[in-house]
Amino acid sequence: MFEDLAMARLDCSFPRLIDKLARVQLFIVNDWGTHTRNDQQRLHLLEIFEERYRRKSTLITAQFPIAQWHCMTGEPTIADAILDWIIHMHTAPPPKATACGRKKRAPLP
Repeated sequence: MFEDLAMARLDCSFPRLIDKLARVQLFIVNDWGTHTRNDQQRLHLLEIFEERYRRKSTLITAQFPIAQWHCMTGEPTIADAILDWIIHMHTAPPPKATACGRKKRAPLP
């Protein structure tokens, strides 16, 4: 996706591509924070989230708690803006949820 966005910037089709991504019913970001993003990629994400805000659904999966997302996003100003768009209206599973629906074991005495 990021390669397509970079190419769209070069051939002046960027606004059309962002509009297309903004209209997708469900935009999925898988494994948020597992890859380092450069400034241009962070700005692209910011534009996508901004265009989708309160219009369409965005699903983000991550291996890290939301409290750590700011550090993972990178540059503080862009991180603040991205997190404002995605955290403001988020819903998350209850804190006691475990992987694969397994029940937590009672602590040993």
